[in-house]
Amino acid sequence: MRWLVSLGAFVSLAENLGAREGVILLHGLARTNASMAKLAAALRTEGYIVANVDYPSRTARIDELSEATVAAALRADTLQDCPRIHFVTHSLGGLLVRSYFARHRDPRLGRVVMLGPPNQGSEVADKLQSWWLYQKINGPAGGELGTTREAKPNQLGPVSFELGVIAGDRSVNWINSAIIPGPDDGKVSVERTKVAGMKSHSVVHVTHPFLMTNDAVIALTIVFLRQGAFSPDETLP
Repeated sequence: MRWLVSLGAFVSLAENLGAREGVILLHGLARTNASMAKLAAALRTEGYIVANVDYPSRTARIDELSEATVAAALRADTLQDCPRIHFVTHSLGGLLVRSYFARHRDPRLGRVVMLGPPNQGSEVADKLQSWWLYQKINGPAGGELGTTREAKPNQLGPVSFELGVIAGDRSVNWINSAIIPGPDDGKVSVERTKVAGMKSHSVVHVTHPFLMTNDAVIALTIVFLRQGAFSPDETLP
């Protein structure tokens, strides 16, 4: 009997070691999963099982989007045999992950990489969220992206998972950049991509809409998913 138990444990361990890790991709506000296609292909080449999720980002508030989108993604049939599931997000997608895991736990949760996340909101939203056209384009979630203490990004608290953030510091939107203090990517400042509890932070000379297709960003993303840091000697205060 003892031999049978040991053999069963060995088989279980072998199966687990052979299992492939999963990655859930979440696009940004007013985008589709097509924007994450290049990143998805690169991650599949690295051996990950990838769920490139599409969700209606303009139809609801952040908490509502996260509850529907993240929960459904974690239930995806293709990910059920994955011992660990990571997330890679662009912009608003990062807030969906923060919102969901502020309320829920999943033992399979691995590492998270956020690309250009408005983790402390954006001054662009402060300035434009009362405009009809801004509301029309960005929907309810867009109206929650301000920088005040009451704004949703600043109500979510520190992260409790392994997080790497990649910010862009190149802008082709000079109107937005005139609103944003400091280096920015045309949507969010480098400083406001940061969040308490993050493990790594890196800045790449890329503009917001193209973070997820940039080769350097993709390479950094894979490095973080593998080792939990963007560089071996990186330390954060």
